[in-house]
Amino acid sequence: MKVALLQEYLDKAFETYHKKGFIAHDPISIPHSFSVKQDIEIMGFFAAILAWGQRKTIIAKCKTIAELFDHRPYDFILNHQDTDLASLTSFVHRTFNGTDLLYVVHFLQQVYREYDSLENAFFPVPTSSFNAVEEGLNNFKFKFVASEWCPVRTRKHIASPAQGSACKRLNMFLRWMVRKDFEGIDFGIWTHIQPAQLKCPLDVHVLRVAMQLGLLNDSKSHWQNVLKLTDALRKFDAADPVKYDFALFGIGEAGAL
Repeated sequence: MKVALLQEYLDKAFETYHKKGFIAHDPISIPHSFSVKQDIEIMGFFAAILAWGQRKTIIAKCKTIAELFDHRPYDFILNHQDTDLASLTSFVHRTFNGTDLLYVVHFLQQVYREYDSLENAFFPVPTSSFNAVEEGLNNFKFKFVASEWCPVRTRKHIASPAQGSACKRLNMFLRWMVRKDFEGIDFGIWTHIQPAQLKCPLDVHVLRVAMQLGLLNDSKSHWQNVLKLTDALRKFDAADPVKYDFALFGIGEAGAL
């Protein structure tokens, strides 16, 4: 498909799938249940790292976590007592279990004791670096595993480009937090990087459709393909390349190609 026709096709798909109705059936509905910035960050983070499997199940599991936090995640993270943690131990979603949840709560508490926002754990200061996301994801993984309390089993739940991972879930989380969205889907509450610096989340739908459209030439989910795909999408919209995540995902999920 010629470049001009491909852009027209993706722009139309973006207009089709980039609607507020998307929220209700997607894990992003979880942070949309909150209004305080830190609550949005925390529940967005959980919704992202638990985002594998059926979306309906992911949403249900995230609602369980919100209930465990008494629907006040920021307050729970900062001010919980040891006795409050017992109810977390039985949580499980696929390979993420109570041990993992307890450590993430511990880690987030340390972050929020040091910073006002989770953004600082990824991007300590504003940066215009072209490699900001790669550096930020590697920085976050380093912080996450640095504690002596980090269980070996929990480390796998946070990916990094340094490991070659596509970091699909964390790139999705960054899209939610950074991208400014006229439909009110993504939040745009982080400002240390701009939407132009984001990288496209590479899930199975996006990867398959990108291959079929000739945006990628191999089907491997790794960091180099994230860079290749984002570079290709940047040609269509340099200021907001990851908006086409909606188009590629929507096409793939709908089986429209």
